[in-house]
Amino acid sequence: MTVYQDDRHGGPRTILAAGCVLWRHTSTPHGGQGIEICLVHRSKYDDWSHPKGKLKRGEDTLSGALREVREETGHDCAPGPALPTVRYLANGGPKQVSYWAAEATSGTFRPNREVDRITWLTPPAARARLTQPRDRTLVDALLDALHTT
Repeated sequence: MTVYQDDRHGGPRTILAAGCVLWRHTSTPHGGQGIEICLVHRSKYDDWSHPKGKLKRGEDTLSGALREVREETGHDCAPGPALPTVRYLANGGPKQVSYWAAEATSGTFRPNREVDRITWLTPPAARARLTQPRDRTLVDALLDALHTT
């Protein structure tokens, strides 16, 4: 069941969704610490994006974001700061996706009906791989939230 936000002005109802910019610590070649960002590949759209999905009836946005990460990547995560909400048109109607930074804590990916593969990339490589420009701004927002350059 898709959750909608009613438009008080009689326009199309907004589809509500949530997701995370999933990240993990990694070692750099020079012995330092860096991060990697998880991207999901959706075979239906042949695109690379952050894990996200539509909210279920009665589900709050953070719970929905964590559920979607688990369903799409097989990973549990610790939510961090809220990131910018992204608004765009999907199938001719408005969609609003709330995002959080989330550190991966455990899990193993298994291909599923929505996501056939994932990849962990450095922030510059993730920014380059993302299909939609709107998703690239979330990489920058994550780095700002983590105070990482």
